[in-house]
Amino acid sequence: MGGDESGGESDSFDWNSEDEREIENFQSSSLRLTVPNGAVLTGSGEASPSAGPSNSKVFDHFVSMGFPREMVSKVIEEYGEENEDKLLEELLSYSVIESSPQPQQRIEPNHCSLVLESPHQPQVKIEPDLSSSEGGVSSWENSDSDALSDEEEMTKSLRGSDNIVLTLVKMGYKQDEALIAIERLGCNSSVDELIDFIGVAQMAKAEDALLPPEEKPGISKLNKRRYYELEVLGRKRPKSCEKRIISEDDDEPLHLPNPMIGFGVPTEPAIIKHRRLPDDAVGPPYFYYENVALAPKGVWQTISRFLYEVEPEFVDSKFFCAAARKRGYIHNLPIENRFPLLPLPPRTIHEAFPLTRKWWPSWDTRTKLNCLQTAIGSAKLTERIRKALENYDGEPPEDVQRFVLEQCRKWNLVWVGRNKVAPLEPDEVETLLGFPRNHTRGGGISRTDRYKSLGNSFQVDTVAYHLSVLKDMYPNGMNILSLFSGIGGAEVALHRLGIPLKNVVSVEKSEVNRNIVRSWWEQTNQKGNLIDLDDVQQLNGDRIEKLMNTFGGFDLIVGGSPCNNLAGSNRVSRDGLEGKESSLFFDYCRILDLVKNIMTTNQ
Repeated sequence: MGGDESGGESDSFDWNSEDEREIENFQSSSLRLTVPNGAVLTGSGEASPSAGPSNSKVFDHFVSMGFPREMVSKVIEEYGEENEDKLLEELLSYSVIESSPQPQQRIEPNHCSLVLESPHQPQVKIEPDLSSSEGGVSSWENSDSDALSDEEEMTKSLRGSDNIVLTLVKMGYKQDEALIAIERLGCNSSVDELIDFIGVAQMAKAEDALLPPEEKPGISKLNKRRYYELEVLGRKRPKSCEKRIISEDDDEPLHLPNPMIGFGVPTEPAIIKHRRLPDDAVGPPYFYYENVALAPKGVWQTISRFLYEVEPEFVDSKFFCAAARKRGYIHNLPIENRFPLLPLPPRTIHEAFPLTRKWWPSWDTRTKLNCLQTAIGSAKLTERIRKALENYDGEPPEDVQRFVLEQCRKWNLVWVGRNKVAPLEPDEVETLLGFPRNHTRGGGISRTDRYKSLGNSFQVDTVAYHLSVLKDMYPNGMNILSLFSGIGGAEVALHRLGIPLKNVVSVEKSEVNRNIVRSWWEQTNQKGNLIDLDDVQQLNGDRIEKLMNTFGGFDLIVGGSPCNNLAGSNRVSRDGLEGKESSLFFDYCRILDLVKNIMTTNQ
C-alpha cells in the first residue's frame, strides 16, 4: 500500500564491478625479490614460470588479472585450486598489505614480507620496493624463522580489516573514518554497515553545523535535531542505523498480553484506566499507528522508540467481531471514557452467518474465524474436501476431520451445504471488518482486488473504540492526515462515530484503494474536503506546510504502514522494519515529526 522506495534514499554499490575495478587498478610492479644468496631482483614482480603450478588454468587466470606469479603460486600452494573466491580474497589481502606504505596504518613494514616457498627453487622472499618512496628506504632486513612466523600470524589477523579499509578508501572515504568505524563496529562488520556508520557520523557533524545556536521556545533540542535531519539536510535514517537500533534491545522478547484486550474492550473490564505519556508525545496533534502484533523480534520496541516511547496497546479484534485480528496500536489518545459503535457487531460465526448453522458439523468446534487474509481458498481445495467427506455416511475418521479442520482454519472456510465448505464472500468480509456492505464493490474493482484491499484494512469497530474519545473533544469536526489510508478504515470509523470530517488528506499508493475511498466519500455525502495523494515519500515539509496553512493544521495523524515484511505468513522476505515495504514506517515517523514541529513553530 505504500509508495515505492525513493531512488535517492541510499547509495547502492555494484560489488562485482567494484571488484573488477579494484583488480584492474592493482599495481604489481613495485616488488623486490630477495633470494638466500643475497641477490636482489627488481622488476615487474613476475617470477619464473617454474615457480608454482604454471600449467594450471587457475594460475593463468589470476596472473592474467595482474597478480604476480610468485604470489599466485604461493596462495594456490597454500589453499589449493578448488575455491577461487578464497584465492582471490587471499591475493587481495596480500595486495593490500604490500600497497600500504603509510606508517600511520597498523601495518608496519616488517609485517608486509611474504615468504614464498616452492619445491622447484630456493626460498623466495617478496618485499615491497620502497626505494621510490619518500626518505629513500632501502630493502628490509631478513628476519629469522621465529620472526617470520610471528609476521605471518599478525599478517593474517590484520588481513581482513585492512582489506576493508582499502575498499572504503577506494570508495572515497577518509582512512581515519574507516578505521574509527571498524574500531566501533568490529572487524566482522560488513562494508555496508561501515558505510552507514560513517554516513551517520558525517550527518551528525553537518547537523551540528546547521543547528541554530539559540533554542526556540517549545521546541526541544532532540526535536530540532530531527527536524533539521529530515528537512534541512533532506536525509532519511540510514537502514543500517535502523538495524542497529532494532537489535539493541532484542534480547528482551516482547510478551503479548493474554487475553489481548489492550487497555480494555467493551465486553471486558479495563486493566489499565490511566497512563502517563512522555512529554514529547502529548497531543494535540494526536497520532494513531497500527500494525500486526506478531511481528519479528524487536520490531515493536523499535516502533515504540521512534514514536516517543509510547507503550503499545495490543488488541485482538475477536473481542469486537467474529474474526481474530491481532494488532498493535501506538497512540497518544486518552484511554478514559471510550465507547463502542452501536449496535455491537456479531461476535461468533453463527451470529454473523446464521444460515451456516444448519450445515455445521458437530466436530467443527470453531466459534471464531481466524485473521482475514488477502487471499482465499481455491475451488480445487473445496472440491477436494467435499470428495473426502462424501466417502463416509456418518462422521469421518479423525484423520479426515483433522485435515478438513486444518484447511478450514487456514482459509476461513464456512459450511454452506452438506459436506460443502466455501470461502467468505467479499461482502461478508466487509461486514466482519465493520465496513458498510458493498464498500469495495463496483467501479471496475475485481473480486481479487476486493479481497486484497480488505485483507490489509483496519477492523473498524476496534479502531472506532479507540478514536471514540475524540468525539467530545472535536464537536465541530476534525482535520485528518491519513497515511497509508487503504480503503479508509479510519475515515469510516470517525464517520460512524458521528465526528464531522472537515478536511482529510489521504495518502495511499494503490489507485484501487483511492477510488474506493473517493466513492465512499461521495456516497456518504461528506461535506468536507478530500485531498488524495499517492506516495508518502513525496510528502515533504513544504507540501505539508502548505496543506496545514490552508486549513490550520491537523488534529489527527492516523495510519498503518505496510506489514508485508512483518507478517508471520511471509516466509520469503520477513525482514522486519528493514524490508522494502515495512521500512515505510519511518516515513510515518518523519511526517509526524514534521507536523508536530510545524505546528509548534506556528504557535
